[in-house]
Amino acid sequence: MIESIFDSALGLYNYWVVIFLMMTGFYIVISRGNLIKKVIGLNIFQVSVFLFYITVGKVSGGTAPITAEGFEVYSNPLPSVLILTAIVVGVATTSVALSLVVRIREAYNTIEEDEIYAQDDPR
Repeated sequence: MIESIFDSALGLYNYWVVIFLMMTGFYIVISRGNLIKKVIGLNIFQVSVFLFYITVGKVSGGTAPITAEGFEVYSNPLPSVLILTAIVVGVATTSVALSLVVRIREAYNTIEEDEIYAQDDPR
């Protein structure tokens, strides 16, 4: 009984990795006040979404969608193409976020959220 539960849980290894990465990235975003750490947390969260999408799109025993003799199960190439596009968009978004952090650093002389809020407080 315990062995079958362990085997079924181990069979879902990719999903456990996705959950761990997603919760780690989410925790970093909500618990840290440093803007650079928040960007890193968002990137970790984004990687977990990529891994999840690739895991769901995997066809067991599937091959590339090229017609050939002896193959009956083909994998859909669309998830891989979408993930490649998402990686490019993610890199661009990260670069924009980091450039905004640099601009915030120049304006406030800090990248800590609480210090920025303290400087903007009208009291």
